[in-house]
Amino acid sequence: MNKSVLILPVIVVAIAVIMSSIFIVDEREKALILRFGRVVQVQEDPGIGFRVPFVDQVVTYDDRIISIDMEAQEVIPDDDRRLIIDAFARYRISDVVQFRQATGAGGEQAKAVADRRLEDILRAQTREVLGSVSSGDILSTDRTALMLRIRNGARSEASSLGLTLIDVRLKRTDLPTENLAETFRRMVSEREREAEDERARGREAAQRIRALADRTVIELVSDAERLARIAEGEADAERNAIFASAYGQDAEFFQFYRSLEAYGKAIGNGNARLVLSPDHEFFDYLRNENGTPAGE
Repeated sequence: MNKSVLILPVIVVAIAVIMSSIFIVDEREKALILRFGRVVQVQEDPGIGFRVPFVDQVVTYDDRIISIDMEAQEVIPDDDRRLIIDAFARYRISDVVQFRQATGAGGEQAKAVADRRLEDILRAQTREVLGSVSSGDILSTDRTALMLRIRNGARSEASSLGLTLIDVRLKRTDLPTENLAETFRRMVSEREREAEDERARGREAAQRIRALADRTVIELVSDAERLARIAEGEADAERNAIFASAYGQDAEFFQFYRSLEAYGKAIGNGNARLVLSPDHEFFDYLRNENGTPAGE
């Protein structure tokens, strides 16, 4: 028998054995080499790996950050107002050997087992944390502290699965449908009460402002009247001084001038009537042809 006929199959078998002993781990994965179900090697770095052909089994796991979207659940805060919480979490496989032991499988089957167990942990932790605070704290925009408490509380249990829990987020926080109408009515009543309080404070402020304005007006008018009386008194005094000065310079002319003013006021109007004695001194300048008072 020709030896070349035997060499070719041997080469083919050798190549097949060599090829089957090589496996590749890319940068998105970690790999375990199992021998009869027991872990004999861990390859976390990407590259080429080797195994015993037909004996060792290569199982890969996702090395990326994985998201888990939790089903909505109902929680009861300490004020007994029921809420529907929708959340998600992100984790990463940190210990692939422990993850294998916890899930007992590889690939997508292991992920499904891990997701289910991690969700149970997160749901319990969410109920515990949110049950210790009020619904107002949960519904407020500042609930980062609550999410941190949930994450930190679930981390130790998640690590027992070989996972590192990165964060937990509350996507939505809603009231149950049957409570919405009652809640809206209560919110409307609260807003109306707050609006009425604001209106009452506004009316009180307006009343104070009007009272202050009225008092200011009274004070200004009173002060103006006082200044006017002072000015009027000063003007009268100045006028009297001028009259006295004029009278001192020519008493006769001054008396004549004042008599003309009196005539003008008394008889200037054509309908005026005077009932006086003919020898009354009011007519002194009318009786004397020299225009001097009677008796001079």
